[in-house]
Amino acid sequence: MYGILAAGYGDWPVIKQISWLLGKLMNGIYVVMDSVFNVQNIGVCIIIFTIIIYTLMIPLTIKQQKWSKMSSVMNPEIQKIQKKYANKKDQASMLKQQEEMQIVYEKYGTSPTGGCLPMLIQMPILFALYPVIQNIPKYVDSVKAVYMPVVNQIMSVDGFQKIMEKIGEAKPVLMSPSSYDYSKTDTLVQVLYKFQDSTWNTLVDKMPSIDSIVTTTTQTMGHLNSFIGINIGEAPFTMLMTAIKNFSIAGIIAAVIIPVMAGLTQFLSVKLQPQPEVNTDNNPMASSMKTMTYTMPLISVFMGFTLPAGLGLYWAVSAVVRSAQQLAINKYLSKKSLDDLIAENQKKAAKKREKKGASAKTINKMATTSTRNVEDKKKTKMSDVERDERLKKARQQTKNAKPGSLASKANMVSSYNSGQKVSDKEKKDK
Repeated sequence: MYGILAAGYGDWPVIKQISWLLGKLMNGIYVVMDSVFNVQNIGVCIIIFTIIIYTLMIPLTIKQQKWSKMSSVMNPEIQKIQKKYANKKDQASMLKQQEEMQIVYEKYGTSPTGGCLPMLIQMPILFALYPVIQNIPKYVDSVKAVYMPVVNQIMSVDGFQKIMEKIGEAKPVLMSPSSYDYSKTDTLVQVLYKFQDSTWNTLVDKMPSIDSIVTTTTQTMGHLNSFIGINIGEAPFTMLMTAIKNFSIAGIIAAVIIPVMAGLTQFLSVKLQPQPEVNTDNNPMASSMKTMTYTMPLISVFMGFTLPAGLGLYWAVSAVVRSAQQLAINKYLSKKSLDDLIAENQKKAAKKREKKGASAKTINKMATTSTRNVEDKKKTKMSDVERDERLKKARQQTKNAKPGSLASKANMVSSYNSGQKVSDKEKKDK
């Protein structure tokens, strides 16, 4: 995860544009909380931000889980078809398999991409969340303004770029000088936002002249980053080691609460999601998904300890929001029978087909029409006059055929059968 976050994927196309849009939302939340409620707290903004994003994605979540419920019924039929053509690799059999599977999807009003499409739409949004939460000053102007005085002081120090590059390429910053320009103000702000207490101490050791401004900045950021006594800019593991060193029970509890909550809420969120009824003996993927139900929360705990607490707070809040949404979605879907879902899907599929220019009845009629009937209909469209004209033209071409050609030989046979005399020249040609 360190490698992914440090790779600068937030500047990738699409991700960058979505991050910019989400950043505007985060900035708006901070401004409203500051001006209306006089609350300057990044942790509170992250919670509100997460709730808004996942609320906006509810329609995609419902669509995905409708498909999941439908797939539990379709899968036995799909697997039966796959088993039927398991040992047939010729093109005709593969095409026939696709046709039969398509019939099943049409029967339930779904498509093979029905479950993947909502996820593909959500993934760029979820990926774009991390750069915003990881680099708040880039998107929230008020937070960036806090860092600007110390950045200006740093840039006034001779050789500041080399000093900052050396600090920035190590943990916890992990921003390689080959990927980031340390002569730019925005880069320095991004680096400073990732600083922990020990990193600030290292900076002051390298630049003693900025000691006073560093103290002012860390105090202000401590207020902005403090959430129920936890510094969300600090890695919980670092806080845990410090608490153990100081024999602080309260510090230990504060250090472990976010990672543990991230793991528990992740587990609860996964367990609340409807699981398709499949035979794990015949479906290795289902067995893997069952294993991931228990391993993913453990991974969340590990990442919650090693990454800044702000990301762990986001994971915990997002899992709580998903759990609450899942309870509401489960209640909503429980009121709909499978027949109702199939009827809704078929109705939507029919509307899509009609928009493309053909009604469902027309498509069904075309599906039951044989190729021979279609060809016969094409032939009947030719008028009698056109047919006579083509026959006349064909006779004329045959009559003027070159000696020795197949058409010439056909003329000789026709003449012989009709009792006409064959010329010596024609016999010679024959």
